[in-house]
Amino acid sequence: MTNPPLFVGLLVDGATLAVPLIIVAFLLSRFTRDIVGRSLFAIVLFAAAGAYFGFALLARDLQVASGFWVLGELAQVIVFGTMALLGLRGSPWWLVAGWALHPLWDFVVHYIGPGHTFAPITYTVPCVSFDWLVAVYIAIAYELVGSRRLGFREGAT
Repeated sequence: MTNPPLFVGLLVDGATLAVPLIIVAFLLSRFTRDIVGRSLFAIVLFAAAGAYFGFALLARDLQVASGFWVLGELAQVIVFGTMALLGLRGSPWWLVAGWALHPLWDFVVHYIGPGHTFAPITYTVPCVSFDWLVAVYIAIAYELVGSRRLGFREGAT
């Protein structure tokens, strides 16, 4: 697979890259409307899933992956995109679930599994810490502490 210092470094990179997203989403929810901050989380979750679809398309063109991979990646984009949309207007737990489950796709399918042939390690490993940090923030901000206590502006519709 990879050497431990590289692996740890990639996890640190992912967590570090999640912090600006969390800060921007917090500020948008706090100073505009909550739907704006949630939208950012939903868009980035959709894009994170979509990246694997792009990797599969490129791998198909390079004859590294089959059309079945492309369909599988499209299916996961639909699943995570649906969770993102449900979390946008409904319960934030859908966003938490999407962000918390996406690392399973990152790690199990594309790091350990056969998807490692076309998904770069510099994307799959940092996504684990990135995704889980975002999921933890959303759970804390919306459910454990509460959006009202954080001063998020109402009007998620």
